[in-house]
Amino acid sequence: MYKILVVDDEAKIREVIREYAEFSGYEVTEAEDGMSALGLCKLNDYDLIIMDIMMPKLDGFSACKEIKKIKDIPVIMLSARGEEYDKLFGFELGIDDYVVKPFSPKELMARINAILSRKNASTNATQGVMKFGGLEINIPARTVTVDGNKVDLTPKEYDLLFYLVENKNIALSRDKLLSDIWGYDFFGDDRTIDTHIKNLRNNLGPYRDYIVTLRGVGYKFEYEG
Repeated sequence: MYKILVVDDEAKIREVIREYAEFSGYEVTEAEDGMSALGLCKLNDYDLIIMDIMMPKLDGFSACKEIKKIKDIPVIMLSARGEEYDKLFGFELGIDDYVVKPFSPKELMARINAILSRKNASTNATQGVMKFGGLEINIPARTVTVDGNKVDLTPKEYDLLFYLVENKNIALSRDKLLSDIWGYDFFGDDRTIDTHIKNLRNNLGPYRDYIVTLRGVGYKFEYEG
């Protein structure tokens, strides 16, 4: 369940947002000023913050700036002021959206859903990226970059690299590589593996030594970090 922090000095506004957000399946925490919001963010993790600008003790812009120093949480700003300057200043601080009061609760929920969907997609993509120094492997996209430059691998070279990385620092025999990557019905010999390893090393350039030859056994992807 996504956790949302609603920050506004008007209790009625917080109440309306809570009602709609909880109906949409979100868990809601309330704060009545920026200082309280900052304190809550230090103690808890939230998936999104809805924050008013004009508040006592600490205004929304200042609170957002301080929160961004400690945590990367998406922020939707609420304001009765719709001036372009306020919007631009907010976006410069790193806010994700700006909603002018009075607002439609349904539209606000749609904006919340859109931001959380983007955040979830971004998180999943990040989880699918493995980095070893300047070598980066993007699993969902099936791409490999070396020092920021994309390298072209054949499908089997990619499968081989991913298998080695997935079993990092584990010795893998040629027979196991053949059976798990090419399949038991593959008609060929050990030289198939050796040829693909050679090509793979050439493509990895300065990181070719991550693939270590184990004489009489096979290969392993060696990386400590």
